[in-house]
Amino acid sequence: MDHVAHRSLSTSLPNILTYGRMVAVPVLAGVLFFGNSEGARWLAFAIFVAACVTDWLDGYLARIWEQQSNLGRMLDPIADKLLVGATLLMLVYTDTINGWAIWAAIIILSREILVSGLREFLAELNVKVHVTQLAKWKTAVQFVALAMLLVGPAAERIVPGTTNAGVLLLWIAALLTLVTGYDYLKAGIRHAIDR
Repeated sequence: MDHVAHRSLSTSLPNILTYGRMVAVPVLAGVLFFGNSEGARWLAFAIFVAACVTDWLDGYLARIWEQQSNLGRMLDPIADKLLVGATLLMLVYTDTINGWAIWAAIIILSREILVSGLREFLAELNVKVHVTQLAKWKTAVQFVALAMLLVGPAAERIVPGTTNAGVLLLWIAALLTLVTGYDYLKAGIRHAIDR
């Protein structure tokens, strides 16, 4: 009976949405790698926005339907980091992120790797670091920045300055990333020293 319950949770809609977000990563990368038209930019934007919506929706549905699972808790942050990391890499590849803005991308990627390592370390010590409201704002700003940068070159004729606005938001996300990453680092160091 327990085995059936675990299997049904692994195929629950919230987890399926998380799987979909992971599948979106290579699809998004492929669209940007093989396509350099405005249509490809709009398609990449649509895929990214859909993936961002599933990030909110999977957690919301898991809570209201009481379908939270260890699998979902493990895969959700992994899916987010894959989406953000791959999108940043492809935006550098397409030269949308260039010059000094590459440093904002490096800060964000470095923080994601740092937090993943710290979470793993703290989990071994049975320590939970709860997601702060500022971290949620960081994620929202980051997603909006990346969406604007994905569509920027195609949207410039409709909304001039879209790419520049995306770069500005990327820097704001990078600064928020430093602050929220420091919280994880502080917790990790405190528990490492205490042990």
